[in-house]
Amino acid sequence: MVKEESKRIAIVIFGALLNAIALNLFLIPANVYASGFTGIAQLVSNVLGEHTPIHISTGTLLLLLNVPVFFMGWKMVGKSFTIYSIISVAGTTVFLGFIPLQELSKDILLNAVFGGVISAVGVGLTLKFGASTGGMDIVAMVLSRMKDKPVGTYFFSLNALIIFTAGLLYGWEKALYTLVTLYVSTRVIDAIHTRYEKLTAMIVTKKSEEMKRAIHARLVRGITTVPAKGAFSNESRDMMIMVITRYELYDLEKIIKDIDPQAFTNIVETTAIFGFFRKS
Repeated sequence: MVKEESKRIAIVIFGALLNAIALNLFLIPANVYASGFTGIAQLVSNVLGEHTPIHISTGTLLLLLNVPVFFMGWKMVGKSFTIYSIISVAGTTVFLGFIPLQELSKDILLNAVFGGVISAVGVGLTLKFGASTGGMDIVAMVLSRMKDKPVGTYFFSLNALIIFTAGLLYGWEKALYTLVTLYVSTRVIDAIHTRYEKLTAMIVTKKSEEMKRAIHARLVRGITTVPAKGAFSNESRDMMIMVITRYELYDLEKIIKDIDPQAFTNIVETTAIFGFFRKS
């Protein structure tokens, strides 16, 4: 457990480093904005610096914006999930303070694309290892537990606000390049992990009882077991079907590898659920 947790923390810190590199070397110098709370922090920092005598760095604002979200996540999502989010945001803030704000390229399109890709790799790796980058991840978890509805609308609304504000303040060309960054980020995160909030796992195994006990020890999820038979081997197995959130995928993969490395698992993106889905 210590080894696994250390590995997860290392990945979270590495993801924070990548996010800081994307911001200070590509996005901030080009006035191109990231998605979610990071993009809001960029916008507010720019507005304060240009129109008021107050200057607050993007990293500091990112941390301040996340403070109320951390309290909400601690109470409504879970302590472990929130702790990883705090490490991620704090790491990004620290790295933003150490990495120099430097423009590597004058080409705004290169900045938008490379900034989006590097940031998305950090986010995707963080999600893949069962952690979170804070901000909208926690808000999405809370909203999905309150309403059990897709949270894509909330992500889209927040990012649309960022793009519209960037267009009003700095010209619509900047807004369009921000849209390029958001598109690239989404595609890369999809490739590394998934943007879907819920996933369906279908596990074909000979060790269904052991698997069930191990899953229930770590995850509070219902499981439907269906008898199955291998078409080639004619061996009897069980197919376990369960719906999880994307943040539980890492723990589920670890359980399957520990209990039955020979199990066949199919992960399907779930767009909607009708019926009971435990939210705690």
